[in-house]
Amino acid sequence: MTGRGIQRALRHQFSLRLATLTLFSVLAATATAEAAEETVIAGLSQTHVSITTDFSGSEIFIYGAIKRDAPVPKDWPLDVIVAVTGPLEPVIVRKKVRKFGVWVNDAGVKVDAAPSLYAVATTGPYRDVISFTDDFRYKVGIENLVRFIGETHDAEFKKGYPEALVRLRRAQGTYFELIGGVKVTDETLFETRIRLPANLVEGDYNVRIFLLRNKAVLDVFQSSIEVRKVGLERWIYTMAQEQSALYGVLSILVALIAGWLASAFFRLVFR
Repeated sequence: MTGRGIQRALRHQFSLRLATLTLFSVLAATATAEAAEETVIAGLSQTHVSITTDFSGSEIFIYGAIKRDAPVPKDWPLDVIVAVTGPLEPVIVRKKVRKFGVWVNDAGVKVDAAPSLYAVATTGPYRDVISFTDDFRYKVGIENLVRFIGETHDAEFKKGYPEALVRLRRAQGTYFELIGGVKVTDETLFETRIRLPANLVEGDYNVRIFLLRNKAVLDVFQSSIEVRKVGLERWIYTMAQEQSALYGVLSILVALIAGWLASAFFRLVFR
């Protein structure tokens, strides 16, 4: 065999060995990633909230742990986001405009599905925890939970409505964020507390827990909280929804009786 033939054979053997080592490295990395898969196991202090006449809100304690089959590299810290979303409801957002020298409400933009409540707790600053891609994909951010429909073709005119809705809901205390509100212990245990306000809407509240590393979502755990009116509150609500005519008549009778009692009381006192 000539010198060139020997060189070709050596280069061929080297290429084969390099390809083999590369394949083994890829397989090993894949096996490690699969072995180090992480999932969320979580629980809630209560999954049922009862709204009574003296209801002033409720605090939900959310806790959990990270299940893994093997140690994972700690190049990127573990992050957790907990999001609580209330029932969706239609809302009309109006804007103050000046017409003929007077400030009036415009026709507004209809929000087809806006959450009645949105609370999110994170382990750190929002943009340091989740990427824009996963934020849009999983609809974690407040702006991704609201869908707008309207007649106007002025894009700039419509842009102010989502911000206005979020601003109003923040002022009402139904949209809020708890940055740093999730505590993680030893890269395994986590916990947070979310205070539900008194002005809750009846329905099912969705709870989502996101496990992240390097701003990427690794796993999502979902649960729910059932919020229902009970007692007198439930009776009045059911009558108003299902027997509106009877509810209206009883409301008028109660108002008349209250007025008569007040009148009789003042006549008796100032006689």
